[in-house]
Amino acid sequence: MTSLTSSLLALKLSSPFTHGSTPLSSLSKPHFFPNPKRPALVPVIRALKTMQGRVVCATNDKTVAVEVVRLAPHPKYKRRVRKKKKYQAHDPDNQFKVGDVVRLEKSRPISKTKSFVALPVLARATRKAEGGGEAGNDLGIPLESQLPA
Repeated sequence: MTSLTSSLLALKLSSPFTHGSTPLSSLSKPHFFPNPKRPALVPVIRALKTMQGRVVCATNDKTVAVEVVRLAPHPKYKRRVRKKKKYQAHDPDNQFKVGDVVRLEKSRPISKTKSFVALPVLARATRKAEGGGEAGNDLGIPLESQLPA
């Protein structure tokens, strides 16, 4: 019996768990560290960073009120209805007038109510400007009314 106890005393356990030296926090869920060599495949979501709306008030200095219209389903009837919201946007050069279509970009807070910057929107080219005012002439085929009689 003495040889057994002496052999157990001679045996040293080199485990960090013997005297509670390892905290329980390190035993919890493993932490995930992404591999810096491989880029993440998750796309960046830029929701509501840019919006488009119409200027409804331009009387304040360096500020325009822009009304943004969006379509959302009605909570009860599930029909898409127009929802309007007004945003205050920064216009440093006072270049926008009432009725202009502008693009709002999210920025740092400029004042208590202003956290967007108003930028001009390039007007979309209409079909009349591209096609010379003739409808149905996109393929270059003349209409029946344009054929010689």
